[in-house]
Amino acid sequence: MNRSGISIGILGTRGIPARYGGFETFAEELSTRLVARGYDVTVYGRRRFFERSDSVNEFRGVKLRTAPTIMHKYLETPLHALTSILRLFREPVDVVLMCNAANSPMTWLLRLMRIPFAINVDGIERKRAKWNWLGKLWYHLGERCAVLFANVVIADADVIADYYKEQYGRDTTVIAYGASAKKVPAGETLAKFELKPRQYVLYVSRLEPENNALGVIEAYRKVKSDLKLVIVGDAPYASEYKEKLRVAAEGDSRIIFTGFQFGDAYHEFQSNCALYIQATEVGGTHPALIESMAHGNCVIANGTPENLEVIGDAAESYAVNDFAMLSEKIESLLRDPARMEKFGSAALARARATYSWEAVTGQYMELFQKLHIKS
Repeated sequence: MNRSGISIGILGTRGIPARYGGFETFAEELSTRLVARGYDVTVYGRRRFFERSDSVNEFRGVKLRTAPTIMHKYLETPLHALTSILRLFREPVDVVLMCNAANSPMTWLLRLMRIPFAINVDGIERKRAKWNWLGKLWYHLGERCAVLFANVVIADADVIADYYKEQYGRDTTVIAYGASAKKVPAGETLAKFELKPRQYVLYVSRLEPENNALGVIEAYRKVKSDLKLVIVGDAPYASEYKEKLRVAAEGDSRIIFTGFQFGDAYHEFQSNCALYIQATEVGGTHPALIESMAHGNCVIANGTPENLEVIGDAAESYAVNDFAMLSEKIESLLRDPARMEKFGSAALARARATYSWEAVTGQYMELFQKLHIKS
């Protein structure tokens, strides 16, 4: 029963349950909580053209729909935005939440349909090294279209809000990303990779250049420790970069690649690590970072403005992309368990105070109510 009287469409992700990255986790966490609070929510996922729709059409009360796209690095995301919006002509909703500024050039259609919508723009994606000039140009266009078409532009960090204000003169609504931490004791996931609790350092991210897995590996090879370095993540269009990572790790048996990990397996890694490294240099609030904080882990973060905003004084940081400093920071912390414990406690407190999914959901509910009233 739709107690709120508002139907919400969440577009721009690969769908739920989450099996890829931050926006998918966001869509799952937000949509299921909205349903629990009485909203009618539909999440639009992806499928290939001429591929039959998945027979599963509901997840924890959330309606699941798929729209076709071409699985190509540069076409997949914007084409899926277009086909998802076209579905709304026959299955209209009251309010749309679009994820990712790369999708905003298609949102003129939402204006045509008179559906109020907000865009969560994420970080400044055109700075990512994986994009060629065309990809960067598209993201630049995406920023401009978000500012031009969206009823509300959402940033998940003040740093991103400041960018849109300075670059385009557009005010944004800042709603933080949420963090959840499911404590999972050491079990079959750690055993599969021959790991023991508190005997490994954890890194989680898509394996793309600006997330700096290569720098982390090179830094860790200089660290004098028996602890393993566990690299959790993958990337569908980064085979050349992933090969560089494999080459960089050759000869060091401490470095372990696990591929993507989700659900309990992911939380098992987060629940039992000794130390967590966040090495990203592009983006807003990174989900794995605040989730690690919510697990009460000691964190070392790349000292970008976005990461520093997230960690406050609750974690250690190193100068931007200074991986020699990262090596030193890792060794220093591993020699000082009391300091690591202090950082872990501070991180947990900050995550609970600032990055609660329940609080985030409340802010989105307020936003959707305002958009619906104005429509």
